[in-house]
Amino acid sequence: MISTEKSKAELIDQVVERAQARLNGDRSRGAESFVRQLYAHVPPADLLGESPDNLAGAALSLWDFAQERQPGAPRIRIYNPRVETHGWESSHSVVEIVNDDMPFLVDSVTAALRGLGAEVNLLVHPVLQVERNAAGRLVSVGGGQSESLMQVQVSAQSAARHEEIRGRLEAVLADVRLAVNDWETMRARCWSIVAELDKNPPPLPRREIAEGIAFLEWLVDNHFTFLGYREYSFEGEGETAVARVLQESALGILRNEGIAIFDGLRNLGTLPEDVRHFLRQPTLLLITKSNRMATVHKPVPMDAIALKCFDAKGNVTGERLFVGLFTSTAYSQSPRAIPILRQKVETSRDRSGFAPDGHDGKALLNILETFPRDELFQIGEDDLFRIATGILPLQQRPRIALFVRRDPFERFVSCLVLVPRERYDADLLIAFREILARAYQGRVTSANAQLTDDALAWLHFLVATTPGRIPNVDPQEVERSLVQAARSWSDRMVEALVQDLGEAEGSALARRYANAFPVSYQERFGGGGVVFDVQMLEKALQSGDLAFDLYRAPDAGPGEVGLKVYGGGATVPLSDVLPMLENMGLKVLEEIPYEVRAAGGGAMSIRDFRLRTEERPAGDTEVDLERVKGPFEEVFARVWRGEMESDGFNRLVLLAGLAGPEVTVLRAYCKYLRQARIPFSQTYMERTLARNPEITRRLVDLFLTRFDPANQKGAGERAATLVAEIGHLLDKVTNLDEDRILRRYLNVIEATLRTNHFQKDAAGRPKPYLSFKLDSQKVEELPLPRPFREVFVFSPRVEAIHLRGGRVARGGIRWSDRPEDFRTEILGLMKAQMVKNTVIVPVGSKGGFIVKRPPAGREEYLKEGIECYKTLMRGLLDLTDNYKGSEVVPPPDVVRRDDDDPYLVVAADKGTASFSDIANGVAAEYGFWLDDAFASGGSSGYDHKKMAITSRGAWESVKRHFRELGKDVQSEDLAVVGVGDMSGD
Repeated sequence: MISTEKSKAELIDQVVERAQARLNGDRSRGAESFVRQLYAHVPPADLLGESPDNLAGAALSLWDFAQERQPGAPRIRIYNPRVETHGWESSHSVVEIVNDDMPFLVDSVTAALRGLGAEVNLLVHPVLQVERNAAGRLVSVGGGQSESLMQVQVSAQSAARHEEIRGRLEAVLADVRLAVNDWETMRARCWSIVAELDKNPPPLPRREIAEGIAFLEWLVDNHFTFLGYREYSFEGEGETAVARVLQESALGILRNEGIAIFDGLRNLGTLPEDVRHFLRQPTLLLITKSNRMATVHKPVPMDAIALKCFDAKGNVTGERLFVGLFTSTAYSQSPRAIPILRQKVETSRDRSGFAPDGHDGKALLNILETFPRDELFQIGEDDLFRIATGILPLQQRPRIALFVRRDPFERFVSCLVLVPRERYDADLLIAFREILARAYQGRVTSANAQLTDDALAWLHFLVATTPGRIPNVDPQEVERSLVQAARSWSDRMVEALVQDLGEAEGSALARRYANAFPVSYQERFGGGGVVFDVQMLEKALQSGDLAFDLYRAPDAGPGEVGLKVYGGGATVPLSDVLPMLENMGLKVLEEIPYEVRAAGGGAMSIRDFRLRTEERPAGDTEVDLERVKGPFEEVFARVWRGEMESDGFNRLVLLAGLAGPEVTVLRAYCKYLRQARIPFSQTYMERTLARNPEITRRLVDLFLTRFDPANQKGAGERAATLVAEIGHLLDKVTNLDEDRILRRYLNVIEATLRTNHFQKDAAGRPKPYLSFKLDSQKVEELPLPRPFREVFVFSPRVEAIHLRGGRVARGGIRWSDRPEDFRTEILGLMKAQMVKNTVIVPVGSKGGFIVKRPPAGREEYLKEGIECYKTLMRGLLDLTDNYKGSEVVPPPDVVRRDDDDPYLVVAADKGTASFSDIANGVAAEYGFWLDDAFASGGSSGYDHKKMAITSRGAWESVKRHFRELGKDVQSEDLAVVGVGDMSGD
């Protein structure tokens, strides 16, 4: 704050400097004082965004305007600032007023501007002590009379409206001047009436007179803002009776003869029957609302206090009328401390017969204390008792209830609506306004909501009506309309939850979600449709994950679908979701977020996406939602959780009708073919499969037909049929690159011998990785040398390859750092291992893996590497036969398209030197027959080097053998047989 004030002070210094630069001599010195006083009390935030030149120009504009003014009248101008004409500029219109200082100026001016649709953006209002000469010319600042200067920036107004605004402000300021000038006179008039009533009381009950006197004394004690006073005389009898305004008595705003406070009381008009009826009543005082809005202080209907005048026989001869506004203290006091009101309260309590200390007595008193104060001032005792006792049962069983009171002069209908507090909102207030205005054919001039800790909210509406034209409305019918409007959404939701889910579950969810959904959601989705969304939110909340729903809205355009993303806790960043949807072949047209706050829980969210599908090769864009809904939601969820990669292959869910595991198969084959040096990018391969969905679908069907262990009967014939169909479709592919890609897919599927695609984990779920075993000799365009067999393992975390030179082969597993061509690296190592293992029984093999999502941190990186290594081990063992005694046992849920193949040995290599125990642990999980010989060199296994089962160990054995024969052999002597350098492992 200190820094902000310092910045403001520095800015004001600059403004003064700019202002003085534009003036000379005495005017310059006077301007400095003026500028500093002008901006002294303006909040820093309203100034710091403006330039010193602009602030100086605005100040000098008002300074120049204030140079001349005739005392006793305001000077007003409205303009749109321009630098060339006013010395400063603004996007707003500006109202400037120079006036005698008096109360209510700011409130009255801003209220008038708002009423004209000119919203106030900034108001600068210094009060200066000034001296003017007889001509109204400003002589000095700092002594003399107080003047109010206003510079108000309002929403931009056209030049055509300037005169209208000026005229309205002149009228309002004239009313303020009249009210302020006659303020003390009106208070004195009230005191004189008190004295008159005390000295010459009318023929009315003494208690009523005493209460009337006490009320007038209470008014004068700063509980009423006096704005006007006027007297009327009533002349004649019966139908010819007329009312005459005694204008010489008028004070304040009622000096204006054109102001009519009541439609029933005109200058010279026949009194209507309802007025005559009121005048015949033996009452001294009437408190009511006028049909005229206050122009001073607050723009609300003025309060009117009428006192009857009586002759010696007790006949009403006239009326004395005060108009104004009750002050804030009049609304905060207990009604039992206010004359007139305390009598009404006591009368209602006595009529009820309730014991004051009893439950009902206390409840009734609370109702009377809570009763809307404006209504309590005006209401008669009978109506008060009727309404208060009608409200009493609602304390125990809150519901919507309407209580109506008609003004005796039919100028308005007062409507009090009680609403259960949890149901109240601003929209309900608006809906009730419309219903009541329509029912009574009027307009709502006042609508106030009163909220406390009680179970009920009090809504008070004043409906202005035309005397003689109020329709004969049944209040119960109006009440039913209010009830229907209030239960428009939440009640429908509760009913739907109970109906669809049963009373126990539905009621529990209704309590949690009754007020959870924002208005924007309620406007778009019906109460019945929320049941599914509630269930999805609960699913997301319980799982701690996101939930998804692909749907088609009733108003969806061609190719459009919707996707709702349900989540608990933090909202889902759009930047995360957008690429995933685009990779699934969807363009985001619109995204609407809804924050959901269920009772007893944290924030949840629904992200509603409007999407359009990309055009299909056949030219249409429509999606078979019934067929793809489940697969789409499953794939999107797995992508979000990181269980599937987000790339163009996911478009095949919509374009080819594939499920998530089927997409993974095609993605894994693509990754393998890329490692096998196919000369096409992944993006091009994705596009090729998407452009040929019929072939893509059949390629997947061929894979499933060949390897589904539960459906192998007749699989050979079905596979042959599919291959033939694919061949016919390939003949229609005109793009040679696409033809080549699709044929490579067909070839690699036919070269596949085994896969773990149909295996499940211990929990019965699909395994998070895919492995398949290939007959490398059948894979077309494979770089030489071709291994005997190879296994490719794929998951979002790891890709791995294992190459074998023969049925019985051994070699290490390398942690590769070459993601683009690790197969090429491993192939070279396998070739060297084949040479090294020439002198021992196994032929060569090599394997390797890459970590696709390396985390930061050395320890985390090592942990991730170990998990990826385990995935490779599991992927290999998933496809490897086992021994139970002397019997070969195939792996479960694997269709074998090759012979028994139980031999699999791995060893350490670069990056995996300490992983032998890890590999043996995985082998133990599978009960693999080699046990700790699966990965030699472990802590409980054998040392394959010491036991001479490596190339180096074999060479040492050969040398020992020749030394025993008396011959010394070096490594170069054996090189002639093609073994090469045997110094290494």
